[in-house]
Amino acid sequence: MATPADKLWRNARLATMTGGGLGVVEHGAVAATGDTISYVGPGAEAPDAAEIIDCDGRWITPGLIDCHTHLVHAGNRAKEFEARLEGATYEEIARAGGGILSTVTATRAASEDELIATALPRLDQLIAEGVTTVEIKSGYGLTLNDELKMLRAARRLGDVRNIRVRTTLLAAHAVPPEYRGDADGYVDLVCREIIPATVGLADAVDAFCEGIGFTPEQTGRVFAAAVVHGLPVKLHAEQLSNLNGAALAARHGALSADHLEHLDNAGIAAMKRSGTIATLLPGAFYFTREERRPPVQTLRDAGVPIALATDCNPGTSPMASILLAMNMGATLFRLTVEECLRGVTINAAHALGLELGVLEPGSPCDLAIWNISDPAELVYRIGANPLHSRVFAGQ
Repeated sequence: MATPADKLWRNARLATMTGGGLGVVEHGAVAATGDTISYVGPGAEAPDAAEIIDCDGRWITPGLIDCHTHLVHAGNRAKEFEARLEGATYEEIARAGGGILSTVTATRAASEDELIATALPRLDQLIAEGVTTVEIKSGYGLTLNDELKMLRAARRLGDVRNIRVRTTLLAAHAVPPEYRGDADGYVDLVCREIIPATVGLADAVDAFCEGIGFTPEQTGRVFAAAVVHGLPVKLHAEQLSNLNGAALAARHGALSADHLEHLDNAGIAAMKRSGTIATLLPGAFYFTREERRPPVQTLRDAGVPIALATDCNPGTSPMASILLAMNMGATLFRLTVEECLRGVTINAAHALGLELGVLEPGSPCDLAIWNISDPAELVYRIGANPLHSRVFAGQ
């Protein structure tokens, strides 16, 4: 007889995300011992448990994962949104001193506690939609102390809410005003001082490789410094133009390359070789009214796994809904239901270097339990939240 578990969720339909698809188990059950899944499978074969929860036929998926956010920041950029409605482009706003740098000014002026207070409503929205793991980037400080402040705030969010937080250093997000005209000098600071100081506080290093960001050569220097300090890398790549950033990221073994609207075949081939995840961000595509879509079919044909994320940020994707991100991924990028669901579970986990996002023994017991009759409902509905309950680390 199987060893009794601590908790058992029975009378459920499971989307385990195993086996390369949704991994559906009808009449299923999930058991947990402590914070870890100890059984997944037919309800008739489930172990006894100290606590039994009857799911009444509801669906259970892994807890959802938002693998690309800028959740910690101060202020908003509603006026820039208005300017874009009147015809200004993202690049024009950035070159006029707006864009990222306007958020830098507000974030530098905010205390760590204030950053936490302003981020919590956004985090709570994600939690309410079944998110159990979230990535949070820095990148609105652009000084050593302000980048550290943002990373500390992000880590503390994981202390005040039941959620797993992965932090990413994005000091190479923009050239700060005090280094205007000297991007190489700022990259020196990032490599020499900021990256070493964030070891133990950041889980990865990211950069914005773009005409209004950093060149491939500068990005390569940032990545080299990250690797020296044992930090994996990620990249904002090919959003506005093709600078071959995805291929650069792949050469450094990047966990993910994100955005990718201008990704070419060479970049896709490099990502396939390195195992780099393609993280698509339909919220930014929608909000900035872009017209060039990521090459989804070519990514499929090459077998590059696709993740989806909100890209929650004040300038180009002020969205804190992982469910809406899935709907946008389907409607704007023509992803399938299966691709959307795997994109916010197992593939999103791999984009963070984590072994999560599946229902299988040995995985953390992070569950989302849904009032739905079919998994397609999680992608199909707009403005609806069918979450029944959320379980994080077995609780």
